[in-house]
Amino acid sequence: MTTAVLSAATRHTTRDSLRQTLALSKRSTWAILRQPALVFPSLVFPLFFAALGASSFGRAVGKLDGLKDVSSFLEFSLASTLAQGVLFGSTTGGTALATDIENGFMDRLLASPSTRVGILVGRLAGGSVFGALQSIFFIVALYPFGVRIQSGIIGAFIMVLSGALIAMSIGGFMTAMALKTGSSEAVQGAFPLVFISLFFSSAFFPRESMTGAFKAIADYNPLSYLVEGLRVLTLNGLTSQAIAQVLMIPIAIGVGSVALSLRQLSKRLAQQ
Repeated sequence: MTTAVLSAATRHTTRDSLRQTLALSKRSTWAILRQPALVFPSLVFPLFFAALGASSFGRAVGKLDGLKDVSSFLEFSLASTLAQGVLFGSTTGGTALATDIENGFMDRLLASPSTRVGILVGRLAGGSVFGALQSIFFIVALYPFGVRIQSGIIGAFIMVLSGALIAMSIGGFMTAMALKTGSSEAVQGAFPLVFISLFFSSAFFPRESMTGAFKAIADYNPLSYLVEGLRVLTLNGLTSQAIAQVLMIPIAIGVGSVALSLRQLSKRLAQQ
């Protein structure tokens, strides 16, 4: 009798936690989409860089190492456009969480009988949904300009999934910063570090054409291998190595970032 009651209570608690996490995820997603000032730059600027790169380096296609088998620089740029846009957008979740802390919503949420981990999971899930939507947007936006994904529908799906994972992994760091500082300005101030890490990778140009310190840094930058995996799916087709790169790299980064977020959440809960 007692075992049955405890089992029913556990199922009830789990069901409530899942329901609350889903509600927080929906709120997080809509909070991002309802702020055009945050959404617009993460969609437009990557397309601007793609157009600028195609205009500036289009003649290098077929001539330089890493571009000899490429038919279009714009097609070559799809991987970097997707990664850049998702990295830009990953800061929005952390900024929104910091805003919740600043206006007192976080304190009210913690005072309620809501799931604590669900607060974090809901925020990261909302960012992941936005990252997936961004990936779909870039694929569709560049399609009229001749950009084709050689790995087909399966490859496109994997790229969208990778976009969601990238948003989750980088969003974990931004969420941790929001929980630690409680300042939206601090979270936004961390964005240049994200951009620099992408700039010192092979996102905008192949590593085969790099030399010196720039190449040395790109060789050790995990974002290089992530972008190159996305690039293989776009230009060459499905390969097990490319699939592993675009999925396992953000998952590995996400394990560390989510663990850091959980630690910061525990510290904030201890202060309540």
